[in-house]
Amino acid sequence: MNKVELEAKVEALQDEINFLRALYDAELNELQNQVKDTSVILEMDNSRNLDLNAIVAEVRAQYEDIANRSRAEAENWYKQKYEEMATSAGKHGDDLKNTKSEISDLNRLINRLTAEIEALKGQVSH
Repeated sequence: MNKVELEAKVEALQDEINFLRALYDAELNELQNQVKDTSVILEMDNSRNLDLNAIVAEVRAQYEDIANRSRAEAENWYKQKYEEMATSAGKHGDDLKNTKSEISDLNRLINRLTAEIEALKGQVSH
């Protein structure tokens, strides 16, 4: 795999990361809008003394718990995808280093063989 192909793969991975970030933000905004537009209807039994503040606090706590779990799930999914892409990018980086090393080794071999050929040409012409 050559440098251009590796750079293209890294760029493609970066594009996918950016896409996933945008998707995560859009999904989070959509969930927040859905929750914001949700209304709650309470029925009261006037025969008992109800603590509305406690009820509202309980509903709010349940909502926050659901929102936190949803956010955590989305963040974990995003983190997993990011780690997969980072691992892939690291592998491609290692492949690029190995390819560069191989090219360097081949260039040294070419230079050595060229020098040997020139030496042999010199011996033949004398």
